[in-house]
Amino acid sequence: MRSHYCGHINTSFIDHEISLCGWVHRRRDHGGVIFIDLRDREGLAQIVFDPDRAEPFAIADSVRNEFVIRITGKVRHRPEGTVNPDLSTGDVEVLGYSIEILNRANTPPFQLDDEHVHDDIRLRYRYVDLRRPAMQANIKLRHRVVKTLRNFMDEHGFLDIETPMLTRATPEGARDYLVPSRTHPGEFFALPQSPQLFKQLLMMSGMDRYYQIVRCFRDEDLRADRQPEFTQLDIETSFMDENGIMELMENMMRDLFKQVLNVEVTLPIQRMTYHEAMDRFGNDRPDLRNPLELVEVSDLMKDVEFKVFSGPANMEDGRVAALRLPNGGNLTRKEIDDYTKLVSQFGARGLAYIKVNDAAAGRDGLQSPILKFLPDATVSAIMERTGAQTGDLVFFGADKARVVNDSLGHLRNQLAADRNLLEGDWRFVWIVDFPMFEFNEDENRWDPLHHPFTAPQSPDPEDLIKNPGEALSRAYDLVLNGIELGGGSIRIHRPDMQKAALKLLGIDEASAQEKFGFLITALDYGCPPHGGIAFGLDRTVMLMSGSESIRDVIAFPKTQTASCLLTSAPSPASHKQLRELGIKTTKSNKSE
Repeated sequence: MRSHYCGHINTSFIDHEISLCGWVHRRRDHGGVIFIDLRDREGLAQIVFDPDRAEPFAIADSVRNEFVIRITGKVRHRPEGTVNPDLSTGDVEVLGYSIEILNRANTPPFQLDDEHVHDDIRLRYRYVDLRRPAMQANIKLRHRVVKTLRNFMDEHGFLDIETPMLTRATPEGARDYLVPSRTHPGEFFALPQSPQLFKQLLMMSGMDRYYQIVRCFRDEDLRADRQPEFTQLDIETSFMDENGIMELMENMMRDLFKQVLNVEVTLPIQRMTYHEAMDRFGNDRPDLRNPLELVEVSDLMKDVEFKVFSGPANMEDGRVAALRLPNGGNLTRKEIDDYTKLVSQFGARGLAYIKVNDAAAGRDGLQSPILKFLPDATVSAIMERTGAQTGDLVFFGADKARVVNDSLGHLRNQLAADRNLLEGDWRFVWIVDFPMFEFNEDENRWDPLHHPFTAPQSPDPEDLIKNPGEALSRAYDLVLNGIELGGGSIRIHRPDMQKAALKLLGIDEASAQEKFGFLITALDYGCPPHGGIAFGLDRTVMLMSGSESIRDVIAFPKTQTASCLLTSAPSPASHKQLRELGIKTTKSNKSE
């Protein structure tokens, strides 16, 4: 029906007769001449209809925005003074010879160039929203990202292997989406949170190098960078240690950013231990574009009379840290109060601060409600250690280390956003040497920081049992601009180590056999050393496109309540379906 895409027309087509199909982006009547901006996925072309051709002129006069049409005409130069340098087709226009209305359209629910449409409206009419050039650019970028990743995997000997979508529930940190079985009444499949166990089994099967662009499902609370169903690049390889895997993934990221964005990624990517990241930035996903850092001052506060500081400073799991904001002395009281409310969301009971009005004047040049509680030597040591200068402001956090890290880590990010402190465009960092476990105080047990199949750095199971709190894992996360792109680890490949790890997590032998019996059995039949990583494809494309939410790079995303406004899913099942599955619901359908 067409000879070319609208966005491909340029001066090389001058005097050629062509056919185009697309949507009417805009129709304008200028002094008896009708202009139609015709849009398809590749761009816009300007079509001109003049009254000399009465029939096509009359049809062109009747079309409206979002009508689907087909035109034929001759390409010509735009008249002098009407060239549009912002369009790839801005040097030319098409003189329309004929026009056919392929389909009419109601008035669209929003204008495609309106950037302030509510998300609910965009998602309810997603097929209209996806016509917007920005959204089409995102989807095409996603295609190029996937194509580049597939090419890299293929060139490095990885096999694209599918794993099951219907599997059994396993404890991986989030709630499973369950699928009832009709043929096994009262039993359920689970949609996979990841292909973790299957890709390990593939390594035991001798497949050596596996990858998959795979859909995963997690029934968890949602944020801007989370969806109930998401896509990841899943990778596993045998006979390669963590250094080899990280080096290979660095090369993949270098190729991806070069080929898709023409951005040079400097290798090797910086590596930072988990403990250093927590000490300096308050979280294990630091945005290294942000120059602000936390400074440890616990040792300076141990002997002060101010219990708000000395209490946490002397606690085994306490921390007192400072965060210097250059030129922060100009913050108003209201702004400080707003930041106090921010940190309170993460458990902080307040936000102490010192304003440095005149660094040369010592204590007399400082302003703060807490100064009266601190001796001169302590104040001087704080100023020296934080490097505070005239005009700066120093914030303090004092509590359990987890609370201080969470609150000051988020404050650090918010200050950088509010005061335009970010430096550079792309900052990668590997976070390594994670703890194997974290203690769950509510349930008085150990939880895996990653998952139960991550290998510890010590090869001795007895070391793991004796010192779980000191054990470090062979895990690694790749972080870009404060967002975790991917995480992985070397896996446990010995049965005795896997049993020890599960025992530490409170999973006895009977429970382990019930939940992971197939994996433990497989480990007894010759399992090679192996490891892998998974990258969030949606997050990666979100960052590369400059979007603020992964919803803008997914064709048909869910809302923050895990619903689809386009199809009204989830929806009630019929009584017949429920009877076949042997299920009764405790809440009747609204229609009843």
